[in-house]
This record gives sequence, structure tokens and C-alpha cells, in this order.
Amino acid sequence: MMVDAEFMRRIARAAAAETLPRFRRQGAVANKLAGGFDPVTEADQEAERAIRALINAEFPGHGILGEEHGSENISNSHVWVIDPIDGTRAFISGLPVWGTLVGLTVDGDAVAGLMSQPFTGELFYADGNGSHYEGPGGPRKLSVRKTTSLSDATMFTTTPALFKGEMRKRYDELESKVQLARYGTDCYAFAMVAAGQVDIVVDPGLKPYDIVALIPVIEQAGGIVTTFDGGPAENGGDVIAAATPELHKAAMAVLAG
Repeated sequence: MMVDAEFMRRIARAAAAETLPRFRRQGAVANKLAGGFDPVTEADQEAERAIRALINAEFPGHGILGEEHGSENISNSHVWVIDPIDGTRAFISGLPVWGTLVGLTVDGDAVAGLMSQPFTGELFYADGNGSHYEGPGGPRKLSVRKTTSLSDATMFTTTPALFKGEMRKRYDELESKVQLARYGTDCYAFAMVAAGQVDIVVDPGLKPYDIVALIPVIEQAGGIVTTFDGGPAENGGDVIAAATPELHKAAMAVLAG
């Protein structure tokens, strides 16, 4: 299914109108997690509200699953999945590596999506006809790197601390095999796979709204996104994105032990 690029831009603009004025301001931060820290801000809540209003006006028959405001009509064939600010920790720390994620699933398959970083003025989107970039340097079509060997690969994860027990040992082994490992940047790292800057991202424990929007951006740029066991990633879980089938297979073999 094709999604109009201008509708993607409208979503990005509507979200930016709520997020940018609140970025690097000392706004209130609430904690959603008892016994831990899962921050949510007014920017998260208002951006999702604005995105939902656009989708409901344009596609009243579609369902919506959002991180902040729950689900509506998600038994429908077409469901939009929203993370208004992926990387809230980066947002409240003043780092411009958070992004707005909006993806569309049709019968459970992610077919279109966007990642918008309004502070840097960047939009990464997949519309069913390829993966695209708009921002500094001008518009271009996105394409993954052709790296096939772990020893030549750049890999990102949010933090190795997310890997527990035996899985931490397997992650450490994988990190030892790549050329360069970096941490953090949430959705931005996945966008960099599509942009041909990063070769592998491994992130455990993702929710659907963390990854649905990014699956088509990477896949339509030529990459691969699955769970660690090779299954579909639309429902979240332990997720690996890779630039090539060879890298994907090699990284999964290490993670499987």
C-alpha cells in the first residue's frame, strides 16, 4: 500500500509543533514505572494527540495504537502505530537523537512509516515505493550499506545493560566481533541503518510502537528487521536490524549461542 508522502510530512509537522517548543525547556517529567524510571512528558502526550487527530480525520476507518493514549479499533485491517517521542530520555537530556515514530500496519504487516527528528530538520520515511530522506543536504532515496562481514560492521544498541544473564554474554561476544560498537540514540540508530551509516542494531524488549514505523524504512532501503529468532518484529520483542542478509545471519548465530 502506498501512503502519500505529503500526509507523512503533515504528521511530522503536527508532532513538531508540540515537541519542538518543549525541547530543551525545563518542562514537567512524569514517571510511568514504579520501581524504575520510564519518563513521559507533556510533549509526548500532546504530540500523540495531534497525530491521532490527523489520522482520524484522514482515515476514520483505521485503528490506532499509541504509547501514551492507548488503542482504538485495533481489530481493523489498517492500524497506525505511534510513538510520539521515541527516546524520551534523550529528549529530557537535551540530546537531538529522539524522534517521532508513526507506522502503518495492514493485516499485521508494517507497510509504511516515518521517523521525524524536527530539531535537526530530518524526515526518514517509507511510503510503499522506497525509503526516503528529506532534510539537510537535500532529498534522496535511502539505501543500506553492503557490509557483509561482522568484522567490518558498525553496530548500535541502546545499552548493553538491557541484556540480562546468558544473553549479556552473547551480546558481549557479538560486540567483540564488530568493528565499531556504539550505544544510545534509540530510533536514530535504526534510521541510520536505512541511511547506510550503521550496519546492525540490536535492541531487546521493544514494544510495537518502538519498531513498527522503522521496519518499512529499513526494509524499503534494502535491509532486514526481525526478532532475534528470525520472526516478524511488528509485535516488538528482541529486535535485530541488519543491512544485509549475510550480516543478519551472522549476528543471529552469535545471539543464538
